[in-house]
Amino acid sequence: MKIGCHGLVWTGRFDAEGIRYSVQKTQEAGFDLIEFPLMDPFSFDVATAKSALAASGLSASASLGLSEATDVSSEDPSVVKAGEELLNRALEVLAELDSTDFCGVIYSAMKKYMEPATERGLANSKAVIGRVADRAAALGINMSLEVVNRYETNVLNTGRQALDYLADVQRGNVGIHLDTYHMNIEESDMFSPVLDTAAALRYVHIGESHRGYLGTGSVDFDSFFKALGRIGYEGPVVFESFSSAVVAPDLSRMLGIWRNLWADNEELGAHANAFIRDKLTAIKTIDLH
Repeated sequence: MKIGCHGLVWTGRFDAEGIRYSVQKTQEAGFDLIEFPLMDPFSFDVATAKSALAASGLSASASLGLSEATDVSSEDPSVVKAGEELLNRALEVLAELDSTDFCGVIYSAMKKYMEPATERGLANSKAVIGRVADRAAALGINMSLEVVNRYETNVLNTGRQALDYLADVQRGNVGIHLDTYHMNIEESDMFSPVLDTAAALRYVHIGESHRGYLGTGSVDFDSFFKALGRIGYEGPVVFESFSSAVVAPDLSRMLGIWRNLWADNEELGAHANAFIRDKLTAIKTIDLH
């Protein structure tokens, strides 16, 4: 199991300098993996990322959230095509980084929709994910669909919805990505969804209810980590936190990050790394009970 950190904990800019800085800080905080936000995979500096990763010994994953212009759940063929092209470029970046994990809101736009998803839109989304997954499989890449709250998609808000979606896609390298921040909004509890999705769970985000320091909000982390232990989960566990002090303005507006929930990201990152590892260590001792 690799314990990771989202790059946006460290910087809102992912030019060469931002890439090097985020990798360095992830390593210094004690993590094993950095998750790069591929906000624009066409301009991402792969060479710099590869060099920084090699120097640090870290591995990498990558995530993105589609926009209105690249929404594969749209009914507009040109928008769907643009989204598929973006996803395919992201796969190329991952392959160049020797990364095997691609996750996020890659099945719709990451935005607040004012209407339910349409039948045609869902069909478009599933068709694109199926085709992109076939290409990903050829590159040795797994795709994990992030289940997020109702204010960030109208497609997948619960683990059970994700299972139904996967049943239609039917690709072995497509799994589910659970995020404790979103689960805390949409799920009935923090234990059952992990068990429900056990066979398909490939990626996990750890985030607090207010996006700040772990353990200072309302997320029931004890139940969640017990559930991970119950199913023997071994995939990435990645810390995610946002503050308007760091996040780029456009993303800050999209995610509603209106407050500076923290200013010292070095302290935040070190705390999160210890918090996650302590929970996982404690769960292992349950076998002795």
